[in-house]
This record gives sequence, structure tokens and C-alpha cells, in this order.
Amino acid sequence: MASTIKDVAKMADVSISTVSRVINDSKPVSPEARRRVLHAIEVLDYKPNEVARSLVTKKSNLIGVIVDDIGSSYVSQILRGVEEIGRMYKYDILLSSSYGDSEIELKFAKLFSQKQVEGIIVISNKLNQKLMYKLEESKIPYINMNRFYNIEDTLTVRIDYEKASYEITKFLQELGHKKIDIIAMKKDIDRTEERHKVTGYEKAMKEENLDTNGIYTMGVSEKDVLDVSDEIIKSVKDGTTAFCCTQDELAIFTINTLVDNGYKVPEDISVTGFGGTALSGIYRPKLTTVKIPYYDIGAVAIRKILKEIKKETTEEEAIVLPVQILKRESTKKID
Repeated sequence: MASTIKDVAKMADVSISTVSRVINDSKPVSPEARRRVLHAIEVLDYKPNEVARSLVTKKSNLIGVIVDDIGSSYVSQILRGVEEIGRMYKYDILLSSSYGDSEIELKFAKLFSQKQVEGIIVISNKLNQKLMYKLEESKIPYINMNRFYNIEDTLTVRIDYEKASYEITKFLQELGHKKIDIIAMKKDIDRTEERHKVTGYEKAMKEENLDTNGIYTMGVSEKDVLDVSDEIIKSVKDGTTAFCCTQDELAIFTINTLVDNGYKVPEDISVTGFGGTALSGIYRPKLTTVKIPYYDIGAVAIRKILKEIKKETTEEEAIVLPVQILKRESTKKID
């Protein structure tokens, strides 16, 4: 039979309240009494009831994390940052994957509240407004890291998408490219980070008095790119020498489309991506891309959550992290 707090108190010759104070470190206890209690806990192999303890201390040392797909490369990188930093501060992670189901996300939010989690992190592609309302009502500190949507009025960690897109467009110009098209995701573009990427591209092109041209997909799947393949090939025939894609997936499927139509990358045309996921380094040619620091995003996110939990001063505005351009094999210098 498992030992109880009464057994510890009897062996240490102290009251149950004294044992509770030692376990929860809530009030002063004499060094001798503390020593006896800790010795009794060790001898009896006493395990406190963590649920009951959290109700008393209001601390569960748990962070709930809701992701849309645990198998996603960018999700796994963010999670690594969340988990490793959480472990440093003695916090455990409760992880749940919704696979894009909005109702399941709401279910997990309710479950996390019942589990007395101290903070919630959401990592998703979609915008679930009901979930945002639910988290706001719960009064639990939360942070939303959305791959596409720009979430305002919440603790957030992001990068400067406009600046990053501007810089990779400038890189293509430095290679001698003048006719550069952007391939971006059209869906909800007025509410997503895609609009910032398009703005950065247009700014870089207009600085050099170069014409802009956009090809817009409905998503980032192979089918979405195939749906605009005629536009891609027409642009090449019209003299486009480089495609600046707003997602690594768009870039890779664009390269496939070009190859299927007899064009070589980068010999005939250059292609860049955005994200820097593992896939961009595996595919041949290796993709020139903007590397988003997903691990750092996760690490900074949980630090912000922990500061909020501890009622420490937190920045009201989003934390903006730097990015890096990975110059690889999918681009080349032209005359």
C-alpha cells in the first residue's frame, strides 16, 4: 500500500500541516523538522498527490500545447524549443494534436483548463476564432503561433515577413535577375502573413523600377500549384528568370512543374522558397530559402508564457526574431 501524508507526519513526529508546508514550500519550517520530514518522505517513498497539490498551490507546472499536425516539420521544430525550455524551468508539456479539427481544439482547451494547466500554446495553420474566444475567457495565459495568420491582440512571437521577403528579392536582383515573379497563397491574403511577403517583394522591385507580377494559389499543396501551372509556364516563356515563392512547399512544387515542362533549375530559371524546413535541404536542387528560426520561436514563446504566469513584466508587442537567407543550389547568377 502506498504511503500517505499521515504516515510521513507520524514517522517525522510532526503535524500533517508541517509536512504540507515542507512539500509545498509554502511557510517557514524549522531546519530540524524539515530534515525529519524529507527523511521520512525518502524512507517511505511518499509520492504527493499532484492534482490535490496543484489545487492548493495553484501550480501544476503544466503547459498545454495544441498543434494541428504533430507530423509537420515546422511543428516539431517549434515543439522542441517549447519542451526543452519548459524542462529547464521544471514544466511538463501536455501535447494534443487536432489534425485541423476546430471542434477538437475547443475540446482540448476545455480539457487543459480541467487539468489546471498554467499556460496554453497553440501551433496551427488555421485560424480558429472560437478557440481564441475560449482561451480569452479562461484567463489562462496563452500564445498563438500561427503559420499563416497574423493574430493580433495576443502574446505572440513572429518574424518580419515583409523584410525577409524584401531581402530575398534583393538577393535575386544581385544575381542579375530583373524579371522576378512572386508565387503566393491567395486564400485569406488580407489576414495572413502572405500579404506582408508580397509587400516586401513589391518594395524591392519598385526600388529598381522593375515590373511586378504575382501568381496566386489557393493553398500550398501540389494540386494548388498544378492549378496555376499554365501561368507559371507562360511567365517563363514571357521572360521571367526567377520565381520568389512564399512557402517552401510552393517552391518545391513549382520546381516539379518546371522540370515536367522541360526546364532546368537553376540553369533555365531560379526558384526561392520561404521557411527553411528540413524538406528544403533534402530536395534536389537544394532550395535557396528564408530560414525561419522555428526552434527559437518555440523557446521564446514558452519564456513569454512563463513570465506571464509569474506576473513578470512582458512586452505588449510581438517579439520579432531575425531570419537567415540560405543560399543554395536553386538559384544562379545570370548575365
